[in-house]
Amino acid sequence: MDVGETGVGETAVAEEFRRLYGAAPEGVWAAPGRVNLIGEYTDFNDGFVMPLALPHQAVAAVSRRTDRVLRVHSADTPQGVVQLDADALVPHSDTGWAAYPAGVVWALREAGHPVAGADIHLASTVPTGAGLSSSAALEVVTALALNDLYGLGLSAPELAVLAQRAENDFVGVPCGIMDQMASACCTDGHALHLDTRDLSQRQVPFDLAARGLGLLVVDTRVKHALGDGAYAERRAGCEAGARALGVRALRDVAYEDLPGALDRLAAAGESETVRRYVRHVVSDDHRVERVIALLDAGDVRAVGPVLVEGHASLRDDLRVSCAELDLVVETATAAGALGARMTGGGFGGSAIVLVEEPDADAVTKAVTEAFTAAGHTAPRVFPAIPSRGAHRLV
Repeated sequence: MDVGETGVGETAVAEEFRRLYGAAPEGVWAAPGRVNLIGEYTDFNDGFVMPLALPHQAVAAVSRRTDRVLRVHSADTPQGVVQLDADALVPHSDTGWAAYPAGVVWALREAGHPVAGADIHLASTVPTGAGLSSSAALEVVTALALNDLYGLGLSAPELAVLAQRAENDFVGVPCGIMDQMASACCTDGHALHLDTRDLSQRQVPFDLAARGLGLLVVDTRVKHALGDGAYAERRAGCEAGARALGVRALRDVAYEDLPGALDRLAAAGESETVRRYVRHVVSDDHRVERVIALLDAGDVRAVGPVLVEGHASLRDDLRVSCAELDLVVETATAAGALGARMTGGGFGGSAIVLVEEPDADAVTKAVTEAFTAAGHTAPRVFPAIPSRGAHRLV
């Protein structure tokens, strides 16, 4: 998949559906991947995040079935049609990529919604393993299609919550709500300021081009796998810190009170690891608030140093960066970028780079050459254009 190819033609997806299943689909839907501007590992701590939807998207052609059969197919895997019994879907079963759409069917049925079965064909241009929420795009597009076809009447945030449950309880990845909310709710030309506790949201204008700026995504091509336990370990550490501090979630620790909170954790015998996790989450929530204030004031360029701070915290306190991500940040800022940081779950994946538009090519060249000199696979670099959330195409 070429990352320059952001959309999947609905006609081609519908034609492949007809070839696979012998009839035209009842409709075609799309849901985007996302990139997160600031606020990492804060969503499962009831905190604040600020993602934007990418033009890269998952597209699904779907029809209802009445026989409780679920058939799913992806244009992006060599596997053929996967057929499952909707009445016999079991969490943590070994269904590979099909667990994401199957998990949505399971979550809808568990919530009491009358989903009998479906035929689904999916195609996606969201890079997988790049920290850009390819799984959330699959979940949200499936949820939206079934919501429309079965007349469930669920709102976009409600669909996001069900999609998150599919990933948490069916697939088994303890992610927060950010990815699904971004895919379901983002709008063109805006970043989504989301309070993950009550799901209140604000669409913040984010038209970088009008200010002569650009936001680059650098996919390091280092694949991450959040199901391997590292993500879950950090979530457990954050929850341990909240318990020790006597708060519902780390969101309830004020930034001004962070030094005292860290002292209390040390006195209570909490590990240095837990204290680092707490420091990251509380400070990153504060960084979201700072970025909002800067954007509201029109001082977009001042966001750059906040991104660099965020990367240092993810690297040193949360320890979810890697050599390739660090190289992007160091090289891009040395080449004149306003700021950069890793984005997403880490352990590989992508970084974002805020640049003056005239400097974008030079920064891209510097990063690419640095990867070559270090013996790394060449990264994929493309612009992050704030795009529309999930919607029906046909």
